[in-house]
Amino acid sequence: MKLKNLLPATAMLLFVLVTGCSKDLNSEVADNSAVLKSNKINAENSKQKPSTNGRLAGVNLGVAGDFAILSKSGVTDVYKSSITGDVGTSPITGAAILVTCTEVVGSIYSVDAAGPLPCRITNATKLGTAILNMQAAYTDAAGRSNPDFLNLGAGSIGGKTLTRGLYKWSTSLVIPTNVTISGSSTDVWIFQVAGTLKMSSAVRITLAGGAQAKNIFWVVSGAVTLGTTSHFEGTILGQTAINMLTGATINGRMLAQTAATLEMNTVVKP
Repeated sequence: MKLKNLLPATAMLLFVLVTGCSKDLNSEVADNSAVLKSNKINAENSKQKPSTNGRLAGVNLGVAGDFAILSKSGVTDVYKSSITGDVGTSPITGAAILVTCTEVVGSIYSVDAAGPLPCRITNATKLGTAILNMQAAYTDAAGRSNPDFLNLGAGSIGGKTLTRGLYKWSTSLVIPTNVTISGSSTDVWIFQVAGTLKMSSAVRITLAGGAQAKNIFWVVSGAVTLGTTSHFEGTILGQTAINMLTGATINGRMLAQTAATLEMNTVVKP
């Protein structure tokens, strides 16, 4: 075949190859562009519709949740207090439970036969589990990270309205005047306090908007002191003592890793 006859055929072959490659390339670019566009849309939708799974979860109290007052080293009392819910101590002997049967609407659990009569129930196994659950709940609540509010009020929250979320104070916390905890019946509050917690006399915590005491958790490293005739809401997970002064009331639980002290108080388990 002559060279002049080969040239047109070769040119035609090159044209077909280039055209085909160009189509494949354009198709690949188009496909990639579609994927990028889809990813961008998904990303935008994700921004516009944040997950509802990020709500703060409550604290699992386990068997400790059965108790209005649970302590490792005893419950002291100035008669007459009123307690609605169970009371227990472990590992200390039941002789360290100084509330009487007439003060408790519920059961008083003891590790031995030394607890108050005639209402005492000896159940070291249940108490041992409750104490372990209490300590686990404290560790869980104290270990929650990324607080919604850090050192609110510089450690003094009198007069504030507290919405749902995780609160953290790297210092002690004082409540010198009334506060409101406001939210729905399913909202959760966790208050982490690195130091002590002190509530002034006659000060009240008020719930609003359907907020429930069973969903409020105060996890406190230092001692907790509720002033005379004050009113408190929520479960206290105390690493040390929980002290209620004369006439103070709580709609919640006193779960103390040392002692709990009462002086003519009212405690109602939520």
